[in-house]
Amino acid sequence: VPTGMKLGVSTAPWGVWKRPQRARLPPQRALIVKRNGSSLAEPPGDPPPTGETLMGSYRSSADARPRPPTAPGWLGDLAGAWIFYSVLPAWPGIAPRFQRIARFAPLIGVVLGALQAVLWLVSAPWLPAGALVALVMALALVLSGGLHHDGALDTADGLAAGPRALEAMQDSRVGAAAVQAALLLALLRAAGLLCLAALPSGIGAAALLWGSFWGRVAPLLAMHRHPYLRQAPSAGGTAAFHRHHWRGLVPELLPALLVILPLLAASAALQAAAGRPLSAASLVGVAALGLPPALLLPWWLGRRLGGHSGDSYGACVEWSEALTLLLTGLFWSLPTLGPAAG
Repeated sequence: VPTGMKLGVSTAPWGVWKRPQRARLPPQRALIVKRNGSSLAEPPGDPPPTGETLMGSYRSSADARPRPPTAPGWLGDLAGAWIFYSVLPAWPGIAPRFQRIARFAPLIGVVLGALQAVLWLVSAPWLPAGALVALVMALALVLSGGLHHDGALDTADGLAAGPRALEAMQDSRVGAAAVQAALLLALLRAAGLLCLAALPSGIGAAALLWGSFWGRVAPLLAMHRHPYLRQAPSAGGTAAFHRHHWRGLVPELLPALLVILPLLAASAALQAAAGRPLSAASLVGVAALGLPPALLLPWWLGRRLGGHSGDSYGACVEWSEALTLLLTGLFWSLPTLGPAAG
């Protein structure tokens, strides 16, 4: 029963009803028994209403409006991923479905990275570097609702707890290891962004796009290579549905693969506008700087924990994204590529 609703009352697309009013009869013709005990017979005149029309006069006017067509399953999953992985407003007219949403996480990451890139491009010409980095980091945390950051902190507590890792990860209290992990993540991300802040703004914007993308690819690799840790219902696992609807690495990575070419084109345009055009091979190399963290972080965490959980999926996102930004910032800070080379 929804919070605030009395027992025996249900909500439905056509309004709020008590349960007896909401019940629908099967579409069968009503029959009446004669008083004299004779056989069943239909009443004369118009046929009695079926279960589909019996409640017509009691429905609200909203129920008379045509219902939107049912969205394809993949579109429902995309709408579900939009809600699950961000705090952005839900899509109107599309019912979200929370089944194979993990495959769309990299696409949602690109959207979140694009919003950070817009803030970077708009603010970099006039805002001091420290303030710019702080605002972009804050926006990244707000847009995701802290979902992945919370998992990274819980995972740090689990790694420090040894054999009691799952118990520590489920504990809502924050331990010393979690505090250290939060500080390290902030320092690594800030270091990478500060390196990028010394460069033309288009380079930093492209790095934010790729960081958000590779960070969301990492959990897909974790789901593919390692078992889910919280199999028992009493273990408190909330991410088991990812593994339950898993179709294999290639089908789950397909949306991410489709977005790579548009990302490369956007990166080429941003870096050319920044006065740092790259050859095709160099562009691919810079874009792939996030691949090693996306591969190694899930593997390392999976070996340490014996598998993965929803918390460690979030840790894969946070650490992969922070390391991607750091590697990109260090790459562009090399003497042959930095401002002195221009």
